Amino acid sequence: MKKVLVTGVAGFIANKTAEQLLESGVEVVGIDNMNDYYDVRLKYFRLEQLKKFKNFTFHQVDIENKESLKPLFVENKFDVVFNLAARAGVRYSMENPEIYMTTNAIGTLNIMDFMRDYKVKKLVLASTSSLYAGQKMPFTEMLAVNTPISPYAASKKAAEVMAYSYHYLYGLDVSVVRYFTVYGPAGRPDMSIFRFIRWIKEGKQLELFGDGSQSRDFTFVDDIARGTILASKEVGYEIINLGGGKNPIALTKIITSLETLIGKKAIIQNFEFHKADIKETWADISKAESLLGWKPLVPIDEGLARSVQSFKDHDILNQVTLPA
Repeated sequence: MKKVLVTGVAGFIANKTAEQLLESGVEVVGIDNMNDYYDVRLKYFRLEQLKKFKNFTFHQVDIENKESLKPLFVENKFDVVFNLAARAGVRYSMENPEIYMTTNAIGTLNIMDFMRDYKVKKLVLASTSSLYAGQKMPFTEMLAVNTPISPYAASKKAAEVMAYSYHYLYGLDVSVVRYFTVYGPAGRPDMSIFRFIRWIKEGKQLELFGDGSQSRDFTFVDDIARGTILASKEVGYEIINLGGGKNPIALTKIITSLETLIGKKAIIQNFEFHKADIKETWADISKAESLLGWKPLVPIDEGLARSVQSFKDHDILNQVTLPA
């Protein structure tokens, strides 16, 4: 790879992916619409980390806007497009399903149209473990995922199947990477680990939906970014799980570990388990290992420690507004 497009570059996963690409000498053109789904100060903070690289260029562009997207493809010859821009969040998608479809599905379609027109052959498309709701664990890519239980998951499914159509019709080479509960420094403030750290540090009530027995296949962001980049190899069309791959970890265990790292007890307030949430996630990552030579390297204890340390190192993480 010489030059790539990374969409959603101010977002959590895309930002780390861009950083790793830049460190390897790849020229990165990054775009983001800088929407206010969560505090934009965090997005600007992430962008600042990339601006130290001379091989990085940023444009404030929305993938839903074809008119603003086109000049990027006219003026650049991309080897790979990493489409990591997305509307994320299961619960918020129930309140605003329209924007999930327009960004996650139509936005992806816009990008593929320009890839076809300007002969860009490789797409890495971010997807989600939320598609596996109700399936038998550990989740394998061969499972039929035709029963999404949130507009978020449905919009991601739409993007995946449209990408297959473009692979079949126009020869687009596509790696769909399904992410499993990504966490790490400067993460999303609507995700549990960011919120738990803040609430415990500040002595505020920790909002826990359900009894905390629900578990996730937590995966550190550096590992996810590395897997995303490895997925840029030529594969035809493949769906690839990127997850921890070990037994899922209960939220109660995460809270206990954070209490130890922070040195304070959590004040827990329980709420009813949310209907659109998944009780457990667990990735079968054998395909990622065989196809990409990838497996996660950062254990949960180290990842949590690095996440907590980031709050000590960066005041902005203690200042951003937590979404309701």
